[in-house]
Amino acid sequence: MAYLSKMYCRTYQSIVRLGVRFINWTPPEIISGVGSIKKLPGMMVDKGMKHPLIVTDKGLMGLHLLDSLFEGLKARGIAYTVYDGVQPNPTIDNIEQARKLYAGEHCDSFIAFGGGSPMDCAKAAAARITRPGKSVPQMKGLLKVRKKLPPFIAVPTTAGTGSETTIVAVVSNPETHEKYAVSDPVLRPKYAVLDPELTFALPPHITSTTGMDALTHAVEAYIGRSNTKETEEYALKAVKLIFDSIYTTYSDGNNAGARENMLLASHYAGIAFTRANVGYVHAIAHSLGGMYGVPHGLANAVILAPVLEYYGASAYKRLARLAECAELGGGSDRDKALAFIKAVKELNSRMGIPAVIDIIKKSDIPVIAKRVIKEGNPFYPVPKIMSLSECETILENLSV
Repeated sequence: MAYLSKMYCRTYQSIVRLGVRFINWTPPEIISGVGSIKKLPGMMVDKGMKHPLIVTDKGLMGLHLLDSLFEGLKARGIAYTVYDGVQPNPTIDNIEQARKLYAGEHCDSFIAFGGGSPMDCAKAAAARITRPGKSVPQMKGLLKVRKKLPPFIAVPTTAGTGSETTIVAVVSNPETHEKYAVSDPVLRPKYAVLDPELTFALPPHITSTTGMDALTHAVEAYIGRSNTKETEEYALKAVKLIFDSIYTTYSDGNNAGARENMLLASHYAGIAFTRANVGYVHAIAHSLGGMYGVPHGLANAVILAPVLEYYGASAYKRLARLAECAELGGGSDRDKALAFIKAVKELNSRMGIPAVIDIIKKSDIPVIAKRVIKEGNPFYPVPKIMSLSECETILENLSV
């Protein structure tokens, strides 16, 4: 039965690989560099956008990170409406509140300003505007939107999620403690602003976990079985930039060069995994986020090394190439792969990221494992297909 299950997964993944060749994978138009947020209002005038809904959270409002954007919009005569009620794991209620505000204020475009949560909320709200007859749960899964969104601009304030270039919106259901994805190429933002100044205020622990989130995206994309030459190149660029810059941003948050490198790395990793997909690290992280509210970047950072160890020899060759990219030493492919996994653990340790997630309850593990396998199989093109019992073992080790 296990053999047939694995065959089904691989057959499904092969069909998906063929199908995605016909999707438009054009990345967003980018405005980048220090102070680039000030260029956004002029671009919006050029594109005919007159009244955006700005989707963000109260924390960013309190830090006054949006002030320069507000000033620029006013100077250009652009009206705007702000929805700042996004929670760390955006809920259906958040999405519906944003949708109602957009419609009630007669907005014509979206600006998602923040980390992955505001972007996920804005994407899902835009999908609801486009498909008013479909609820958020009805759009769960792949290709359930299929209609062009209103003009959409993403402004990341963390260097991790890569949401400014992905086709996914992750939604939380607090009633069932689940997180799930709405995935459709139409959700990919058309424009993105990569301004390192917007990340200066990030505290070290957010800098570290979001940076490891970006590394997870690049690694899972690269070691998976749905790569293209382009996704491989972007993943390698991201890994190199992250190993060169993540600790610098953690220890010196105002280093503009390192901050810009991490934004670029996050963006490159986003391009890579949007096409090549992710793996079980994300499946486990999503379930822990839904069950316990564990921040996504933190979960990915902790889970990455144990899942890479689980893959074993099936991932050695690919991990060896990543080790070479990160300049981690020589030896056999196995030696290089193990050096890469060790380097991940050492990065976590140097930045104060724990090795376990001690809030996992033993009694919850069977439910979490079922959700992980349901999300991962057959969709994720991982190096090695994970069984339910193998997933339970990983979760048990993570909880110790």
